[in-house]
Amino acid sequence: MKAESVRVRIIKKKGHGGGHHGGAWKVAYADFVTTMMALFIVLWIVGQNVAVKEAVASYFKNPGAFKESHQVKLTPGGSGLLPGETPPPAKEVDADTYGKEETALQQAAERIRHLTDQGGGFEELRDQIRIQITPEGLRIELMERDGLPFFEVGSAVLVHPLKPLLEKLNVILESLPNTITIEGHTDSRRYSQKRDYSNWELSVDGVSIKKRVLVGAGLPAERMDRVVGHADRMLLVPEDPMHPSNRRITVLVRRQHG
Repeated sequence: MKAESVRVRIIKKKGHGGGHHGGAWKVAYADFVTTMMALFIVLWIVGQNVAVKEAVASYFKNPGAFKESHQVKLTPGGSGLLPGETPPPAKEVDADTYGKEETALQQAAERIRHLTDQGGGFEELRDQIRIQITPEGLRIELMERDGLPFFEVGSAVLVHPLKPLLEKLNVILESLPNTITIEGHTDSRRYSQKRDYSNWELSVDGVSIKKRVLVGAGLPAERMDRVVGHADRMLLVPEDPMHPSNRRITVLVRRQHG
């Protein structure tokens, strides 16, 4: 009997994957988006206050505490996610209180402007004092100019007429209950050859001297909120880093309301 020949048929199937370029890119893109989301969450947590960080840490330690809580709320001002706690009510400022403070700041600004008016005693400083009412409060900037510096070159030693001006300014500031921040700025000139004394130290020394003058003239020390030196990192005239106006002292009378 003759053996029958067996014919074997091989069928090849061509797969098309996930499209023209395949589907692997979708997985890679999803991983990238997930990583970026995780990064943004970490950056957000790092920038929060202690209460938020503790709340997030508590969640990962015991997620059930959040499930058991009936309410998990974001407290006003971003003060934290606290399970089971009722956030404190937002502090409301009535229009009358806000208006009184605004009026007091405006009046103080006018009194300071009068110091450089005719007969005010500091007429030569008219172009060196800038007064603004800002959302932060009353900002007073005392800027140097060529021929009329406030400090000896490269030092924190006061020269006339800054000391008497500060004493006059103190009389006005004393009438306000607000806290005060003093900021010092330099230009970009390198004044000292000492390795451990840069414009940072110079700006801090300048505001420290000014703070001592104000406190010595009668301003309560507890009214001082902050004394900060910025060196040349916040130039008033950035296009000219050596401009004398960059060397300045800023007094900020901070708002209590609003």
